[in-house]
Amino acid sequence: MSRPPLLPEESTVPVPGGDLAVLRWPANRPEAPTVVAVHGITANGLAWYEVARRLAGRVTLLAPDLRGRSASRAVAGPYGLARHADDVAAVTAALGTGPAVVVGHSMGAWVAALTAVRHPGLVRRVLLVDGAVSFPLPAGVPAEDALAAVLGPALARLSMTFPDRDAYREFWRRHPAFGGDWSEGIDAYTQRDLVGAEPELRSSCRLEAVRTDGAQVLLDEEAAGAVHRLPCPAELLWAERGLLDEPQGLYDHERIESSGLDTARVPAALVPGTNHYSILWSPAGADRIVRGLLADGSAAG
Repeated sequence: MSRPPLLPEESTVPVPGGDLAVLRWPANRPEAPTVVAVHGITANGLAWYEVARRLAGRVTLLAPDLRGRSASRAVAGPYGLARHADDVAAVTAALGTGPAVVVGHSMGAWVAALTAVRHPGLVRRVLLVDGAVSFPLPAGVPAEDALAAVLGPALARLSMTFPDRDAYREFWRRHPAFGGDWSEGIDAYTQRDLVGAEPELRSSCRLEAVRTDGAQVLLDEEAAGAVHRLPCPAELLWAERGLLDEPQGLYDHERIESSGLDTARVPAALVPGTNHYSILWSPAGADRIVRGLLADGSAAG
């Protein structure tokens, strides 16, 4: 196992519907910039543990649990990507130091782009990790079928119960995208998701939140258009392989070109040897994310 992740501080920020939980890895110096990190559709703030470890205090890293997940499970709806973007803006305004870099993974990348569009004064740069670029549904494919195909495995997990924490641990250790790798950080991230009591532990993610957010990732025009209307510098990083470690990832050069993304404004870079999950915590993925976050040199020293 790798060494354990840096233990973050935990706080809350008031938002409409409740208090949003936020993990905070503080910087080593008070003048350091702020990075706000937005997790994926069924994840939580500890998804960023390896990025936090490798940043090593060069920035203050804020990672909220989005409403309807983990320690923000009790924050009421409505859900949706614009609502999450406004929540991220509230976190940035309450806990940040000046305009922040916002990084998002998977669904969080759409949220990061929307945050910049809706709250340009709070965001100076965005880093989009294996998300934010949308494609039209294939001809003849109903929206509900596309949604079921994308969310099917996640929705199945949300309906499951587990007799104890070891059972949930083994569920994730068998996930094909993990490739047999495990660490104390991955363990802490997956365990943070559990709620309830033995023998009926379950994922903290609220089904309504996941369904609402997933539909908007596929179908919402404002979310799809955000990456094309960014008011600040941006970069897209994409994983070589997919959600189940399949050879075809969400993106490739041809798909990015066909999306109409202006890669002169939003450069797009492959992160070799990563899949949709490991791009966050493998050495190759986490190091590349850290380089992207520190690209303007403002966190040097």
